[in-house]
Amino acid sequence: MRLAEHGGVSKARNAGARAASGDLLLFIDADCLLGEDALAAARAAYGDRKDLVLGGTYTPSPADADFFSFFQSVFIHHFETKNPRPDYVAAHAMVIDAELFRRSGGFVEDSFIGVAASVEDVELSHRLRRSGCELAMSRDLRVQHVFRFSLRRSLANAVRKARYWTLYSASNRDLLADSGTASLALKANVVLGLVQALLLTSAAAAPAAWPLAAAVPFLALDLHVNRRLIAAWFEAGGLRFSVLATLYYATLYAAAVGLGAAAGTAQYLWKLRWTGRIRSCTPRSDTYRLSS
Repeated sequence: MRLAEHGGVSKARNAGARAASGDLLLFIDADCLLGEDALAAARAAYGDRKDLVLGGTYTPSPADADFFSFFQSVFIHHFETKNPRPDYVAAHAMVIDAELFRRSGGFVEDSFIGVAASVEDVELSHRLRRSGCELAMSRDLRVQHVFRFSLRRSLANAVRKARYWTLYSASNRDLLADSGTASLALKANVVLGLVQALLLTSAAAAPAAWPLAAAVPFLALDLHVNRRLIAAWFEAGGLRFSVLATLYYATLYAAAVGLGAAAGTAQYLWKLRWTGRIRSCTPRSDTYRLSS
């Protein structure tokens, strides 16, 4: 099927679900490649439950194995699989009972959530969990992502995702949650990176040894907090790749996430200032229709 116009990722997902006829729905992204055994793994892991939302993740190695794509694929795989009972299930590999999805109202279409292509699955997961559903992660359900990331696209993606995630999390009042790729480890990396940057700037502005010395414990703490992620990079790509990935993560990537978070916070406060509240993310009753 083809939609007449671009209406955002949620509209496309809901339209696909309306056209489906099976008992289970499997959501993936257009830039993901489904493995030969993924459907069998999904069906076996889901079982006979009707209140389960099952998630999968990316393969550690992406379809395009350049540095920035490899960095991102391992990063997402690590944080999405660290908890068998996740905070959310990503729609790049989501299995859900078709009737449960219909009753839920589907993905939100009528707010920034439905267009941003980054938090629509988080919102749906949280809504389903509040209604009593169970979220689970299957390591056997994997898709291979096609990133085509350059340095510019990697940083732009980090800014965009952090902006929308912060806007949603501020509205949802869970900014400090350990939530998948928006993990406490990543948030610590951003804060500790900012502290290190300030200390190094002070050292450059006024020659003194103490700012450099003071930055060392913060760097050590950052490496300790993110040691499992660094180990995942080492396992996937070896010593050289893990060193380069760690340097990128602790510097430019941390700055991009911090910039996006600042933009999301400013946008949240601006909406709060002018409206007195943040518009509810709950979908309208007619967001999802059983018939076209």
